[in-house]
Amino acid sequence: MNDDYYKALGVDKSASTDDIKKAYRRLALKYHPDRNPSDKKGAEEKFKKISEAYAVLSDTEKRKQYDSFGSDAFRQKYTQEDIFRDFDLNEILRGFGFGGLGGEFTWFGGGPGRRTTFRQHRGGPDAFGEMFRDRQTYGYREAPPQQGQDIEYNLSISLEESASGAEKKISIKKGRMHEEIKVKIPAGISTGKKLRIPGKGLQEPSGGMPGDLFLNIQVIPHHVFSREGDDLMIEKAIPYSKAVLGTVIDVETLEGPVKRIKVPPGTQNNTKIRMKGFGVKHMKGEGKGDLYVKIVVNVPKKVSEKQAALIRKLSEEGL
Repeated sequence: MNDDYYKALGVDKSASTDDIKKAYRRLALKYHPDRNPSDKKGAEEKFKKISEAYAVLSDTEKRKQYDSFGSDAFRQKYTQEDIFRDFDLNEILRGFGFGGLGGEFTWFGGGPGRRTTFRQHRGGPDAFGEMFRDRQTYGYREAPPQQGQDIEYNLSISLEESASGAEKKISIKKGRMHEEIKVKIPAGISTGKKLRIPGKGLQEPSGGMPGDLFLNIQVIPHHVFSREGDDLMIEKAIPYSKAVLGTVIDVETLEGPVKRIKVPPGTQNNTKIRMKGFGVKHMKGEGKGDLYVKIVVNVPKKVSEKQAALIRKLSEEGL
């Protein structure tokens, strides 16, 4: 069962403990089998679902785990027995005004590879015992084997590898052993992304499925290029005279070939010239980002007497 427990009780994820308790009481009154004689089986099924939701969301630790893992992963880690352990249904229902119900309540669960039941004996009429023991309504369930522990690994790659993709070989420590694993790095990946390698985590001792390997990607800073999303940035310095008159410059690209571009006359300091399609490949979809050439206009710290004389003449002309 991978129902949304919040949806089952009709509450938001931000609901307080009191809100959850009120919601369960209202639904328990509504779906009490004695109040639904014409559809007892349907009421029992709904009562079963809301009771399971309440057993999880009313428990601080179980709710925290459920919020962290999500429904499917939570059910892999928690069996029915785990969910209803220390959950006294009779006591809760009496607190909601149902009176002394008593009876034997059976919740099917247990560890990997075996069938077990969890019962509470209270004596008196068995109001709900048959509902939870009924194989057709709830059924005996063999809990799925527990999944092994996940592993996280910090993987540093170059800008070139992040842009074009790569295949890396890493060594993972598993107990006293090391396992070498080949992993494919998709083109366009960036710092902060996480890659999941199914089944390469730790093995569950009881024989369940192994956990997963998660790679935390860190792109090493480049000595020439900087990256902004899927765009690349490179700085090129030119003399003041070239900025005024215009020029042609050679620009390196990440993939290797040098491209020649024009710098138009009158280019200002920090102007960016776009080279379309010379950036990083989009991780999702086709195409690439762009390469931006940032023009830095050099102002010399020292000039010769001849240069100073020429600059003074330019100054007299208003430049």
